[in-house]
Formats: sequence, C-alpha cells, structure tokens
Amino acid sequence: MLTEFAQWLTALGGRFHTAFVEGDRWKLYLEGLGVTLGMTVVALILGMVLGVVVAVIRTAHDQQRPKQHNFLLGILNLICKIYTTIIRGTPMMVQILIWGFVIFASSRNKFMVGIIGLGINSGAYVAEIVRGGLMSVDMGQMEAGRSLGLGYLDTMRFIVIPQAFKNILPSLGNEFITLFKDTSLVNAIGAAELTYQAMRIGGRTYDYMPPLIGSAVMYLVIVIIFTWLQGILERRLRQSDRR
Repeated sequence: MLTEFAQWLTALGGRFHTAFVEGDRWKLYLEGLGVTLGMTVVALILGMVLGVVVAVIRTAHDQQRPKQHNFLLGILNLICKIYTTIIRGTPMMVQILIWGFVIFASSRNKFMVGIIGLGINSGAYVAEIVRGGLMSVDMGQMEAGRSLGLGYLDTMRFIVIPQAFKNILPSLGNEFITLFKDTSLVNAIGAAELTYQAMRIGGRTYDYMPPLIGSAVMYLVIVIIFTWLQGILERRLRQSDRR
C-alpha cells in the first residue's frame, strides 16, 4: 500500500515537473498572470469611470424635485437603465464572445478586446454599487452643499461621494476580486491570460490536471492577498471615522 502511494506521488511529481519546470514553462504562467493582473486593473478603471458616470446620472434623475424633471436627464437616465439591464441580465461569457467574434471580429488585439468586455460589464455592477452608496447619504448633505453655493456636480464631488465611498468600499473590493477571477473568461477569445497559458501547456503535455490545478492555486493566492489588503483598508477607514 505504501509502495503504491509512493509511486503515485512520484508520478504526480513528475507530471507537475513537466507542467511547470520542464522547458521553463513556469515563465508562461507568470506571463499569463501579469496579463491577468493588468487586464483586471485597466478593466476596473474603465468600469469605475463608467459606473460613477451612470450612477451620478441615475441619482440626479431620481433626486429631481417634483414637477421639475429635466428632459435631457430623463433621456440619459433611460439609456443608463437600458445599459445596466442588458449587461446585468446577460452572461459575461456571451458578452465577451460578442465583443471578440462579432463587434471586434477582425481585431488581433485580444487583450484590448478583453478589457473592453470586462470593463463594460463591470461598469454596470459598479454603477448599482455606487448608486446605492449615493442614495444612502442623507439628502441633507446635498442641500447643505447647495446652500453653500456649490453646484450639483461639486456637491457630489466634494461632499456626497467621499461619504458614500466608505459605505461602498467593501462592495467595490468584492467587485475587483470578482473581476480578477472573471478574466479567465477571455480565454474564450484567445487572450493570453493565466487560464489561456494553462490550457496551452496542457495541450502541449497532453495532461491538463497539473496546469489547471496550478493556475487555480495562483488565482486563490492572489484573491487571498487582495482580501487581506481590503480588510486593512476597511479597518483604517473605520479608525478614521472614530477620530
């Protein structure tokens, strides 16, 4: 029994050696991880910009005074609602396939296509997160800013958004982690991120288990690090509130 177990461990070690060490294949994993992290950061920035713009438009529309509705704001709010409904109501995989094989079918820059798909998807979720945070801030804060002579945008920028940020930080952190894991979906359009490299190595060695397990461990380690950093930031914000 022990002999068979030792033989199994030896064979397993040989499989992982082939998948990671032989031919310096570990460099491909690091290259894929770098692409994954870069894609996550850029897509999150795009998602944050889109999300904040959509959230501000929808919040401004919802906070209009009775019988003083702005027609242009109503049109923009309708566009934003359609955007969030479509993006949140369809699978991300389908969206990425549409971006990669329909809208940008002739593009060879799959990295940029992946960023666009991920960023636009993230923007819809960030918009609802930010809108919830803005709506959670007491209306008196907005009225106080307007009474000081600040315009709507300046009041949002200097008074409302800083307060809302503390409320939405945990949700934004979770969105970042989700986005990091969802980068694996752009493998479907040929972007050379971590999962793509793992599948590529599995195809070369005719053994998919070691590269996929290894990539899963890499995702897990990065997520644990992100979660730890998020917890530190949240604790510091709570301490600043007490002061």
